[in-house]
Amino acid sequence: MNYEIIHRTVYEYTSEVSVSQHVVHLTPRNLPGQQCLRHELLVEPAPALVTSREDYFGNATSFFTMAGAHRTLVVTARSEVALYPRHWPAPEKTPAWERARGNANRTAGLTIEAQEYIYPSTLIPALPALSEYARPSFSAGRPLLEAVLDLTGRIFTDFTFDPKATTVATPLEVVIGKRRGVCQDFAHFQIGCLRALGLPARYVSGYLETLPPPGKTKLVGSDASHAWVQFFVPEHGWLEVDPTNNIMPSDRHIVVGWGRDFEDVSPIRGVISGGDKHTLNVAVDVTPLTEKPEEVSSQSQSQRVEDPA
Repeated sequence: MNYEIIHRTVYEYTSEVSVSQHVVHLTPRNLPGQQCLRHELLVEPAPALVTSREDYFGNATSFFTMAGAHRTLVVTARSEVALYPRHWPAPEKTPAWERARGNANRTAGLTIEAQEYIYPSTLIPALPALSEYARPSFSAGRPLLEAVLDLTGRIFTDFTFDPKATTVATPLEVVIGKRRGVCQDFAHFQIGCLRALGLPARYVSGYLETLPPPGKTKLVGSDASHAWVQFFVPEHGWLEVDPTNNIMPSDRHIVVGWGRDFEDVSPIRGVISGGDKHTLNVAVDVTPLTEKPEEVSSQSQSQRVEDPA
């Protein structure tokens, strides 16, 4: 399936911004099950400088500098991505989770890339509550994927999706206490649980094609950025789970990038001089190229997503 993704971010400032610099992670990655066929980034007003490179994690990253006074900044990313069905191993065929943890703690058993995702990060600190919550899913000798799927299901059941409960700055401790939040929070929590047991896990930023309720038409701009989890399984590599929807990602999950937590792959972030207060509006469309959505009054979604930009 091919998808067109349009991600439009609008900043409105109450006073003029004289200079600003921004970092953007909006280019879908090329992966075995995913190919980015085209991508363009449009910034209005026109920036003074734009550069691109791969960051430490291999994500495509753009930088731009605004040198002229402005009160509005519009950043639009357009991409076309081809997705292919993903094939996951049978849960009972994966190694016991203890073996995975053992491999994670010695260089011979795991790549350096995977080893660095064992440790706490800025937004996912080491907390006693993480290992306490995870333990019931990880009984002795249980296959790793089976255990992770059990943990995923428990998070889905025990935590409530509530876009008003948290912000991008809400600490993980607060999320644990409230047991409410959005996909960023649930991904951080599950990653923290896995790392607490010595298992490598990383944060994935991307998009999920959402489907409207039966009989409804999808609203233009009603999609959003999404977040889920990758964890390392010896002999199988990186596998994925989506705790927000209690599924293993399929051919509707589009990967933009990954890192230790949200801070490494924030869609847009920057520093500005001036501007005073500002408002932020984000609209995302993830559209199968065989379909085009029409505007309707309902914004209900059958999948749970959020936009942390």
